[in-house]
Amino acid sequence: MPLDTDDFLDIDDLTPAELDAVLERASALKAGADDAQLPDQTLGMIFEKPSTRTRVSFETGMTDLGGHAMFLGPDDIQLGHGEPLRDTARVLGRYVDAVMARLFDHADVETLAEHADCPVINGLTDEAHPCQTLADLLTIREAFGDAEDVTVAWVGDGNNVGQSFVVGAAMAGIDVTVATPADYAMDEAVFDRAADFGADPTVTTDPEAAVADADVVYTDVWISMGQEDEREEKLAAFEGFQVNEALLAGTDAQVMHCLPAHRGEEITNDVLESDRALAWDQAENRLHAQKALLVELLA
Repeated sequence: MPLDTDDFLDIDDLTPAELDAVLERASALKAGADDAQLPDQTLGMIFEKPSTRTRVSFETGMTDLGGHAMFLGPDDIQLGHGEPLRDTARVLGRYVDAVMARLFDHADVETLAEHADCPVINGLTDEAHPCQTLADLLTIREAFGDAEDVTVAWVGDGNNVGQSFVVGAAMAGIDVTVATPADYAMDEAVFDRAADFGADPTVTTDPEAAVADADVVYTDVWISMGQEDEREEKLAAFEGFQVNEALLAGTDAQVMHCLPAHRGEEITNDVLESDRALAWDQAENRLHAQKALLVELLA
């Protein structure tokens, strides 16, 4: 189905029906459906910060689809070297068929979308990571079948990954409990957006209560890129929020992590290397989900 949006800046730029269509296409592509659907199309990929999964999955995905992806790092274009972002957007929009941007400031990806005459995809900003949410929801579908019967506990920092996931989970009918330290909670507006889809997340500061009845426990790094100066303060604040065998004792919960992981901080090596871990499926599903998104936006 054609998407009723020109850009993908956060997960609820899609409707629940469109989200389901993207995930259905992702499953089909992963199963081997004919995927050479974007011949001769070019994706410009802007990176302000380094990446493994985002760069490799988008670049491989465009190749699989018969197109081409172009890496544009801070030293490759005028971004940050004097040219206004809106001018960069206007020029790229005349060269490429879509832009994917991995940036710090969410307002910058909004500026790109406003001025580029082509679809813009948010590959990560400080407020949102919707491409990760697509992969997360695909992973939950594969692991559990009917996602509406799944309960997920988000444990740790109320960061960009968590915020997009909470809204996406609500769109998919998944019950979510969010456990964060009080000073690192998600923005209330995120819960309001989730409530708009009929799913009001449970919010707590008690990680043990959050995971007690969870089918999935999801965590992410406590110290994100650019927050290194907050390291000691955050490590103290997140005491008790580590996803380890003690926290998971008595549960059969699977464990999700968007990677990269700081083993020994937000998650232990034993848990990440155990049969509980879905992190590697999540990482693979970045490829399939983003291919589906590209086809829905561009084909």
